Amino acid sequence: MYHLSTVNLPTEEQLRILKRNCVDLVSEEELLERLKSGKPLRVKLGVDPSRPDLHLGHAVVLKKLKEFQDLGHQVVLIIGDFTAMIGDPSGRNTTRPMLSREEVVENAKSYAEQAFMILDKEKTEIRYNNEWLGSMTFADVVKLAGKYTVARMLEREDFAKRYAEGSPISVAEFLYPLAQAYDSVAIQADVELGGTDQLFNLMVGRKIQEEYGFKPQIVMTMPIIEGTDGKLKMSKSYGNYIGFTDEPKDMYGKVMSIPDELIVKYTRLLTDASEEFIQKMEKEINAKTVNPRDYKMWLAREIVKQFHGEEAAKEAEEYFVTVFQKKELPEEMPEKIANSGEHNIVELLFELGIGTKSEIKRLITQGGVYFDGNRIDNFKAVVSVQGEHIVRVGKRLFIKLIANK
Repeated sequence: MYHLSTVNLPTEEQLRILKRNCVDLVSEEELLERLKSGKPLRVKLGVDPSRPDLHLGHAVVLKKLKEFQDLGHQVVLIIGDFTAMIGDPSGRNTTRPMLSREEVVENAKSYAEQAFMILDKEKTEIRYNNEWLGSMTFADVVKLAGKYTVARMLEREDFAKRYAEGSPISVAEFLYPLAQAYDSVAIQADVELGGTDQLFNLMVGRKIQEEYGFKPQIVMTMPIIEGTDGKLKMSKSYGNYIGFTDEPKDMYGKVMSIPDELIVKYTRLLTDASEEFIQKMEKEINAKTVNPRDYKMWLAREIVKQFHGEEAAKEAEEYFVTVFQKKELPEEMPEKIANSGEHNIVELLFELGIGTKSEIKRLITQGGVYFDGNRIDNFKAVVSVQGEHIVRVGKRLFIKLIANK
């Protein structure tokens, strides 16, 4: 990152850094005006702990938040322990199931811990929105709801589409953008960050702040990155994610599995590479004067280094080269024991703790299961366990299977 500890940097230079990679900025003039005041800005990011883990999709926005932090501004990370129980309807074509309080609290713990893999913990203000939303009376909610119209709410693309199709929209879903907006009132945000899918919610925040007598926040959105499949946005739901807490070897291998078309985008949004370096990379890849794999290996090493350190990145690369380029077996493999005899492959892998039966069947369908080097392509396949065997699941998991005599 830029590692700037004060706001003494000229405002135009701050603006240049902060605008980098942004999709929406409402508005540049307002941001420049507040930067010129010399007062540290309160910069908000809200995350709902609907799942316990963060992935590289979250890193795009967190890295922008870190830039504000390095420039001397006050970062406020809001853990949506209240709003997660409603569920953000952004981009949804059905009502999101509500989470229990227990699920939310458990997920919130790991969210905060993982965010500090990018943010400076000592300089981050952590707030939980149950602090103010949980104590609101029904009268408070009615007052808040009265500050925004149904017509404005239906301008939102996903709501409009569902309404036109006759799909259900719960009143609770209309309350979600208002609850998120009230977070900005509660913490007096100067700036709010989010992905491009959050633009509507963030703009509601501007309106609600004005209604409560505050200056409207500046809105900044960041790109949403595709997952390892190169098609859908990165999501645990789609199984195409690279998690903050993935083991270094897995993280490296997943980055190496992305399509070549994503190398430049990942480099621009997930590393600290200069624009000069990125343009050189893009030019050489497009001109086919370099093997894209070389840049992808650099990218994988950089990403692993950010989350696990230099030594882990080096070891992960050595492992990748040994197993996938030289086609050698890894020196260390987890050992599993199974009873001697014949086993249905799905039942065997399930007993070994590889995953659910449906997940194992999907891996087989995708050609990702090998037994002693032979690909398994049938759910009903039977394998004979005698002595020792090598089982490969996916691209990165190797298991030494030992028969229980």
